[in-house]
Amino acid sequence: MDQFIWQALLLILVGGVAGFLNVLAGGGSLLTLPVLIFLGLPASVANGTNRVAIFFQNIFAITGFKRQGIFPLRLALLCTLPALAGSFIGARLAVDIDDQLFRKLLAGIMIGVLILTLIDPVRRFRIKVDHISRGRGVVLVITFFLVGIYGGFVQAGVGFIIISGLLVHGLDLVKINAVKVIVIFCFTIMALGVFAYHGQIDYGLGMALAVGNSAGGWIASHVAVSKGHDWIRRMVSLTVLIFALKLLIG
Repeated sequence: MDQFIWQALLLILVGGVAGFLNVLAGGGSLLTLPVLIFLGLPASVANGTNRVAIFFQNIFAITGFKRQGIFPLRLALLCTLPALAGSFIGARLAVDIDDQLFRKLLAGIMIGVLILTLIDPVRRFRIKVDHISRGRGVVLVITFFLVGIYGGFVQAGVGFIIISGLLVHGLDLVKINAVKVIVIFCFTIMALGVFAYHGQIDYGLGMALAVGNSAGGWIASHVAVSKGHDWIRRMVSLTVLIFALKLLIG
């Protein structure tokens, strides 16, 4: 019992930081997954357990964005449905992963996101969320099917991929973050079901982590709306740079 208490306190603390990062930028799972493995969980169980926290984190984040009047439901549904299909495939594939290959791939993705956030296409190509053309819609469906596969396979870094997938359409980062938490919440349900079916979840540690993630996610949703696009862009750039360097250096 004493061991579980200190483990739970550690996860609440780490989860708070991770939840804040996940909602504002991404990469929180790059903190929580190593901690779960450090606590003795096999990598596959850590991967599944982490989804419990992500699930609750995004409930609180969605609530926060909705109360702030940021809830782009139509765009979120367009992105969510293909992501659900992809996440089932990705979670089924999440049996084994080469760690070094994953780290290099993820670092490359995050550097790409850093470039996009620094270029900031929103300023030149801003579009209205309620008026997405048929062509953009097709691209979004394909993009988020692939996002779902990746997110179902391994949660770490999926926020960066979603941000990049929407930045190229010129969307404001406040709206992007609102869409992101809705999409991740929905495909996490699918992934959780697969991991639960295969017995790859530690529910005690998952709920402890969820407390921290939820608090961090709720705070971040309010900060995102109050600070606006430019502040989030700087936050994303800094977070991406730090995690990309960490993955490349080892």
